[in-house]
Amino acid sequence: MSARTSPLDSTVARLGDAEIKVCYSRPSARGRVILGGLVPFDQAWRLGANEATTLHVPIAVQIGDMKLKPGVYSLYAIPGPKSWQIVVNDLPTRWGIPLDGGVRAHDVGTVTAISEHLDSPVETLTLRLQQADPVALTLTIEWERTRVGMTIRRAQ
Repeated sequence: MSARTSPLDSTVARLGDAEIKVCYSRPSARGRVILGGLVPFDQAWRLGANEATTLHVPIAVQIGDMKLKPGVYSLYAIPGPKSWQIVVNDLPTRWGIPLDGGVRAHDVGTVTAISEHLDSPVETLTLRLQQADPVALTLTIEWERTRVGMTIRRAQ
């Protein structure tokens, strides 16, 4: 696995006494136009490379209006020039593509994330979980000159 072009990585943060984790593969730009190019706008993208990006939640959480039970979910995105749709799916153990009707039939819901322009480019796709407040985390996605984020809260 260490010889992969897009290496595996993960980001972990605590939400109270629970450990939330996102696992993904990290493709690099390598001089290519990524968003709006290799990754077309307004089309489903696996949010990484290789296997599906997964979200591990050992407790009930809320993302936007979505309430998730404890479990493992996959994430994919529909990037746009000004905002992204981040999709939560209940098929975690699958290859990242295709994102066809069979996969999309398992979508749990989506959240809109506003796209922010970065002054400095990010060569390799980077996901980070960070504490937003005592009951919430922010999942930040950065690549090329774009940053988006979504909040993951402990469900009420």
